[in-house]
Amino acid sequence: MADGQALDEVVTFTSDLIRIDTTNRGGGDCRERPAAEYAAARLAEAGLEPALLERTEGRTNVVARIEGTDPSADALLVHGHLDVVPAQAGEWSVHPFSGEVRDGVVWGRGAVDMKNMDAMILAVVRSWAREGVRPRRDVVIAFTADEEASAEDGSGFLADRHASLFEGCTEGISESGAFTFHDGGGRQIYPLAAGERGTGWVKLTARGRAAHGSRPNRENAVTRLAAAVTRIGAHEWPLRLTPTVRAALTELAALYGLDADLDDVDGLLEKLGPAARLVEATVRNSANPTMLEAGYKVNVIPGEAVAYVDGRYLPGHEDEFRATLDQLTGPDVNWEFHHHEVALQSPVDSPTYARMRAAVEEFAPEGHVVPYCMPGGTDAKQFSRLGITGYGFSPLKLPEGYDYGAMFHGVDERVPIEALHFGVRVLDRFLRTA
Repeated sequence: MADGQALDEVVTFTSDLIRIDTTNRGGGDCRERPAAEYAAARLAEAGLEPALLERTEGRTNVVARIEGTDPSADALLVHGHLDVVPAQAGEWSVHPFSGEVRDGVVWGRGAVDMKNMDAMILAVVRSWAREGVRPRRDVVIAFTADEEASAEDGSGFLADRHASLFEGCTEGISESGAFTFHDGGGRQIYPLAAGERGTGWVKLTARGRAAHGSRPNRENAVTRLAAAVTRIGAHEWPLRLTPTVRAALTELAALYGLDADLDDVDGLLEKLGPAARLVEATVRNSANPTMLEAGYKVNVIPGEAVAYVDGRYLPGHEDEFRATLDQLTGPDVNWEFHHHEVALQSPVDSPTYARMRAAVEEFAPEGHVVPYCMPGGTDAKQFSRLGITGYGFSPLKLPEGYDYGAMFHGVDERVPIEALHFGVRVLDRFLRTA
């Protein structure tokens, strides 16, 4: 079991990493190297030989391998990203890059997404070095750049250019799973991620006839674009249940003593109350308009107008997403993927899933572990190119009233120290037996 020093170090490492500003503004505007060097130094102190790898100067990734005791076993990838989304200091109660530790909480951008998990990984690996522990299977540690944008400088670069570092890896774990969800009725649910919706960020382009704003124009690019955006935003996507979501609904229904009527999913979600939030975003594809660009002067009708849509599609339903966009955009608006990544589906009856469940239940016996499909995406998408099945497993035991989802990209992002301690214990337990 992880020692007391590991529990101290996870707090220190989380705080230290937050203080290293790795804001990813997109378009290549980020520099992860200081955080990568920090992580690599902690791994080297544990006797590992981390490699620092860059596609672009300053956009640094770290990869290291821990040899297991069973050379015939498949390897396990454990990965976390080093970059974070922007934060406006004036909106926060504390400076977002202070890493302040106060009232049993570590504050700052990345406290949940996902420097906390990076710190847990470092703390566990160093604890093993002190104890002389070796896992059963090889464990490959990867800290990546650029997850909060395209991943081209991070996991995409690693998968495409350094696949040999992941030789033997068949499964991986990373962010957004095994956290406490309080249902408001006394139940503690631990959703364990076994799938992700695909990413379909879409660019819409409407073209028309440029003209003076005072004259009639039936070929107005802005009007054409606005109509398409309205159709997309108002579209009701049909229900589509993947195996992971079916398992989630079945287990949640059993937990609440309900009939798992999958012919009336909306009715079942209503009966689940707050717990419906764990699945309601993943029973359909979705497309949300987010950005509009058109014109340069109020009395000039532009010849082109552009919009962007955040699209997500379920495993097995990308073709439906594409066909629906074709229909909704119509003949006067073209669309193309601005960013495109696959949807993922992972088995919930695998030995690895069972071991993750057991690790959570050992330290949270009052909890109920259920399968979960992530509505968004992670670096697991890029690593899937190497045949690696991904799970979301960054365990945190959270107090009631703590809104885990609001911490992602939100103001006053923070993580309780006790949650970090729980995470280290559970991660250590799982990785020893994985």
